[in-house]
Amino acid sequence: MTEGDDGDPLYPNRDGQRGGRPVSRRRLLAGSASAGAAVTAGCSGDSTDGGGTTDTPDDTESHAATDTDPGESVAADTVFVFNTGDGTVTVIDTATDSVVGTRHLDLTASFPSNQFTPRIASDPGAPLWLNVDRGVRALSAGHLADLARVETGTGANWQELTPDGSHLIVSARGSHAQVRVDADPASETFGEVTAEIDRSDEGGRGDEDGPGPCDVTVHPDGEYAYVPDLYGDTLTVVDIAAFEIETQVPVDPVADGGGGAAAPWMATAAWDGDRLLVEHSEGESGTESIWDTSDPATPVELTRLTAADGLGRRPLTSEIGPDSTTGYVFTPGSNDVTVVDLEGEGVRERIDLGGSAYAGTWGPDREKLYVPVRSNDEVAVVNHATGAITARLDVGARPYGATAARVRPPVDGERSALTALASMGVDASPAETSYCIGECACGHRLDES
Repeated sequence: MTEGDDGDPLYPNRDGQRGGRPVSRRRLLAGSASAGAAVTAGCSGDSTDGGGTTDTPDDTESHAATDTDPGESVAADTVFVFNTGDGTVTVIDTATDSVVGTRHLDLTASFPSNQFTPRIASDPGAPLWLNVDRGVRALSAGHLADLARVETGTGANWQELTPDGSHLIVSARGSHAQVRVDADPASETFGEVTAEIDRSDEGGRGDEDGPGPCDVTVHPDGEYAYVPDLYGDTLTVVDIAAFEIETQVPVDPVADGGGGAAAPWMATAAWDGDRLLVEHSEGESGTESIWDTSDPATPVELTRLTAADGLGRRPLTSEIGPDSTTGYVFTPGSNDVTVVDLEGEGVRERIDLGGSAYAGTWGPDREKLYVPVRSNDEVAVVNHATGAITARLDVGARPYGATAARVRPPVDGERSALTALASMGVDASPAETSYCIGECACGHRLDES
């Protein structure tokens, strides 16, 4: 799918290797390693079917770097932009809105954990959790070194930290599971699965064999996680401590087309805990719902916004402003960001990006929104106070996911050869794949043929 394409933006997530329990494996970086060891073929940007995946054996170490890291991390507010087209990460200084450098990795990420990470990742060893290959993976914020890996049995994963950073909650869509991981680096069980919910017995729409939990966002009190179920047409509330389903709310369709499915697939909880935004892949152009979560365990839908209300095409993900009254919905089908008034329950305006963006992240101070514009190889910086784009920064090829931290890894002078080759489109070091929605599948075979 290309930018502005009106076709179905959802790639089926069946890879023929689903099933089984998630397997947790902790991996520590033990120095330099050759690129491409035990990883899959890299993303090619526009690929929609790049072949199968290769699991890393239990006795094989996985590495995020191919060169020894000679520098030291520094305390500085930083945004990380993952460029799925060349397997690099671009590091941005949020104080000056300038690119510090670009570093080549053996992985890429489309939907990294970014709800609470920007504020709690202040130590060099703090984990950045990424969706990669057939699970999730943690790199240290200060050195981008491997910390942990959890396999989920599917290539389509979304994850989010709890506000205190103690748990990582994963929605594994293809294996129809919710997984809780110990995310505290100081814990003896860091990187291990501590609980899971097999949801396959719920079934799904049509011939789907489960509800397809797609995305996860955490209420700021840290007690509940919200999961939109793409194939179940439900919004599921998970009790994080007990790790069981607290509530499941049916979601009815409002748009014509789409086989009568509401198809909720992404969600974002407001910082004050009173509102929730949910994106829907329903109808011809998608819809957006606003929910009341003032009683966190029992969310209530307030309204559903459509194109008739001014919503942009194909809402995919969203972020909520620091005032908890403004929603920013990434609508790649119309190459813009739709700004939503959460109190007035309507569309306020649309910010023209000049290209397609699928996700974004706040800087650690939540004053500016950093939006990777995938089709333009740049990041647009949106100032929340003014609602205007204040900077456009050149990054690597096909930027997709982004997150932030209060610590910065060394990047100057590192991997100059690999980074230069990547910038020229030379696949010198294969990157572990990441599941994308829209435009690319980043190496995953997403059908069962």
